[in-house]
Amino acid sequence: MEGINPVLNFSIFGAFVLITLIIVFRASRNTKTASDYYAAGRAFSGPQNGIAIAGDYLSAASFLGICGAIALNGYDGFLYSIGFLVAWLVALLLVAELLRNTGKFTMGDVLAFRMRQRPVRAAAAVSTLAVSFFYLLAQMAGGGGLVNLLLGIQSGAGQNAVIAAVGVVMIIYVLIGGMKGTTWVQIIKAVLLITGAFAMTVWVLAMYGFNLSGLLAEAVAAEGGKGEALLSPGAQYGLSEITKLDFLSLAIALVLGTAGLPHVLMRFYTVPTAKEARRSVVWAIALIGTFYLFTLVLGYGAAALVGPAQINAAPGGVNSAAPLLALALGGPVLLGFIAAVAFATILAVVAGLTITASASFAHDVYANVIKKGAADSKGGEVRVARITALVIGAAAILGGILAKEQNVAFLVALAFAVAASANLPTILYSLFWKRFNTSGALWSIYGGLTVTITLIVFSPAVSGSESAMIQGVDFHWFPLSNPGLVSIPLSFFLGWLGTVMSKDGNGRKQAEMEVRSLTGAGAEKATAH
Repeated sequence: MEGINPVLNFSIFGAFVLITLIIVFRASRNTKTASDYYAAGRAFSGPQNGIAIAGDYLSAASFLGICGAIALNGYDGFLYSIGFLVAWLVALLLVAELLRNTGKFTMGDVLAFRMRQRPVRAAAAVSTLAVSFFYLLAQMAGGGGLVNLLLGIQSGAGQNAVIAAVGVVMIIYVLIGGMKGTTWVQIIKAVLLITGAFAMTVWVLAMYGFNLSGLLAEAVAAEGGKGEALLSPGAQYGLSEITKLDFLSLAIALVLGTAGLPHVLMRFYTVPTAKEARRSVVWAIALIGTFYLFTLVLGYGAAALVGPAQINAAPGGVNSAAPLLALALGGPVLLGFIAAVAFATILAVVAGLTITASASFAHDVYANVIKKGAADSKGGEVRVARITALVIGAAAILGGILAKEQNVAFLVALAFAVAASANLPTILYSLFWKRFNTSGALWSIYGGLTVTITLIVFSPAVSGSESAMIQGVDFHWFPLSNPGLVSIPLSFFLGWLGTVMSKDGNGRKQAEMEVRSLTGAGAEKATAH
């Protein structure tokens, strides 16, 4: 791609890594107990945590993928932004405050509060690891594509080396800084990403006299584009019955999946009170909503100033829209900044995913299943978490290298579908249904996980379509690319069925959980608000 300056791009990214590593080392001085490592000592304010949540949530797919989708498909691409934003209302209204009051470090804490500890914690850990690994794999694999697109590295060995380097830096963040170091990385990355997107948005609008209609008119008139179809539904998903159902299924998974993503849920534990948990989600909604409004201008700006033909011809295809727009606006310097922000985005998100997965294994499996609650939180549990982070990081590097040539969109869809199917029904039943018990939780988690993965494997996302992961074969029988429309209601049903077929339950613990979830009384380092 003409105009690329790999030395400049590497230099800006290297400066970001250096600065954040210094911050992580400083943050690690106070990381001594499990609470410090998993929840940053609950020392972050609501606004700080809200910025970090935005940093955790706005992945490379949010930035590059949505800008490209809007540039090529207009209205249909912007629906992703709407879905991702609306999803936060579910988290705010149903999950954030109650989860913060009830739990300690992980989703397993909430589910095991009034149920049998060992089976429920093991199930929660399996679900958390599944969601985290699928999401992690997509981010790492996306890193390989970004290398090709933004840094001009065409060789497979070069791309593998950069994926490995990203993985190593991420492991250092998690091993040394724990949640506190990772949170500061996410705060810095969110500020950089939103600042960069804001600057480009103002720049694009200024070129059209801050007249959005003028921008849209030129995007519609762009050569090689879809014309007036950019301004109405149907450009990407078509209007057939199956594509409508497919889009509805994806939308349900995105909206409900966010409130079940373990790395997002874990962020609620880093604040001292339930009031701050609510504030952090409000801040996150404001920042994420503002950013998605920027993507609307950036997407149509890329269509108008770069053109669909050039976007499609670039090495990264749809993901090249935002970088090509940066190149058109500010030349190699702005492209270098956007390239660095894109890599910083991957780095911050994979760090958040890794610490969540390692915390779930160490706290739920090691400390409460293997050691039966007798683990040393200052030594043994944190040591196991760090070893787990090392293993997960190595697996993510290997997976990212193996999957770098694959279509990884289905991995993100799978992560959201599993979160919405296996995690959310169990969390909501635990918080709001008095009769819900251990059997219901196990049926919901394992049933939701099994149904979701089975439907994905036999869907057009894996075989039998132009964009399928495995080309040249067709073994799909499930017509939808995302299973959410079927798997989410089925998981709620399995949770209900498992509960009514079993007699176990603990009324006293349920009453205690209800009081704690609503008031915060008895929660660690919490005050009722």
